[in-house]
Amino acid sequence: MDLVLLTPVRLLADGLAAWFACRPDIRLCDIVRDMAELRRLLINVAPEILLIDVTQGVDLCEVRSIAMEYSDIPIVALGLVEQRQHVIRCGRAGFAGYVAREATAEQLCAALCDVMAGRQACSAEISGGLLRALFRREGNPTLETDEALTPREGQVLALIGQGLSNKEIARELGLSLATVKHHVHRVLNKLKMERRAQAMRRVREAPWLTAQAPGANVIAEN
Repeated sequence: MDLVLLTPVRLLADGLAAWFACRPDIRLCDIVRDMAELRRLLINVAPEILLIDVTQGVDLCEVRSIAMEYSDIPIVALGLVEQRQHVIRCGRAGFAGYVAREATAEQLCAALCDVMAGRQACSAEISGGLLRALFRREGNPTLETDEALTPREGQVLALIGQGLSNKEIARELGLSLATVKHHVHRVLNKLKMERRAQAMRRVREAPWLTAQAPGANVIAEN
């Protein structure tokens, strides 16, 4: 398989490059350090699989965007903390599989082969959590967060997506500035985001997020 690795850690990159060089079934096409470099590479290179190091943190919105644009290339999370919420979050971002932080090099290669074959091995605990998450998602297909937005939070998120400042949102909804700041803080926490710009980009990519509760999408449509 032809593979591209994304990691900002030089030591990890060199170690994996040496390991893959001993594997006749895996060809490391290139190593990139960040998402911007990956996007430039994908213009001219078409790997069969992407391996993204998540140990240093990664922008899941960027991963989701790449997964949607290059839907024929499976993406694997390298070094994921094997906990239900992290696995679910990566799945929603577009990762086709993951390799736990405790995995060996042999297990990494086995996981890559599994993903290429459309399989993903995980613990019984994770499997149960995924099934429960799937059930909740089927019950509410628009749910994209671990905790649903309230109607007011949906309205605030819709206005964030339109690029409005907190003062403008307060004026639009007839709320105090302090109340708007509280809602923005809650929205970012529920979306697992640190920056307002991430939420703005997320709404533009997935406008249905603002309709997570009855009446929450009214402003977004005006």
